[in-house]
Amino acid sequence: MSILIDKHSRVITQGMTGKMGRFHTALCRDYGSGSKCFVGGVNPRKGGTQCDGLPVFGSVKEAKAKTGATVSVVYVPAASAADAIDEAVGAGIELIVCITAGISAADMDRIRRRVESGRTLLVGPNCPGLITPEEIKIGILPGHLHQRGRIGVVSRSPALASETARQLGSFGIGQSTVVGVGSDPAGGLTHVDVLKLFNEDAHTDAVIMVGEVTGDAEERAASWIRDHMRKPVVGFIAQGTANVADAAALAGAEHKLAAMEACGIHVTRNPADIGTLLASLVIPDYLPFD
Repeated sequence: MSILIDKHSRVITQGMTGKMGRFHTALCRDYGSGSKCFVGGVNPRKGGTQCDGLPVFGSVKEAKAKTGATVSVVYVPAASAADAIDEAVGAGIELIVCITAGISAADMDRIRRRVESGRTLLVGPNCPGLITPEEIKIGILPGHLHQRGRIGVVSRSPALASETARQLGSFGIGQSTVVGVGSDPAGGLTHVDVLKLFNEDAHTDAVIMVGEVTGDAEERAASWIRDHMRKPVVGFIAQGTANVADAAALAGAEHKLAAMEACGIHVTRNPADIGTLLASLVIPDYLPFD
């Protein structure tokens, strides 16, 4: 009933002994099946110790060998984050979730080539993570806003990933998985990558896609949806850090929304209406905006 992660995932935290890694690992362990899913941490200088009852390993390779880890979440500072991702790829980790922001474009170009040459999937960097409600969350999304259901969410906006879940909850609609892909231009999984997974997931009935003004990921996703998507998609473009009075940003958002509409996506120009629009598509006899 999910994509990418579920209650059977085995997760290690790279950077677990740091303030942010320790704090959010504790929250994730307290959510759903997290106490069983999170199996250790990695710090090259603290291998052989423990942190909050979990073993700390000196390398990802050692952590994977001793715990069977399939997922790594990265909270390592930006200057070292690319090397941490590279290490996880080399160790054969299946999914890497990089929360860290501020990784240089040059480092990300190197990492993207590294990831594309193997079988590892990368979410992020500069992302809030992902959550399969009531089972597992990895990253910094607030678990209490999410409930289990059959709607997939993929978002470049961290704030709207959770706001969308809150709106859906007001209609009693839950999510299969929520994926925050991050807003960096050179990242891992794209809208299209995640849409492909939702399209094949028998437990996802519809998808919400939240994009941002920058880049062309949304136009590429719209074209893919037009040609391949078998499920309804609701779309919205967030302006991110753009000033609401910025005419160029407004024009960019409108251009993307028009392209999405032309490809059959159900779009809204008001973020407060995302949940209402989705409800109109999946709840029989529900009339939106009455």
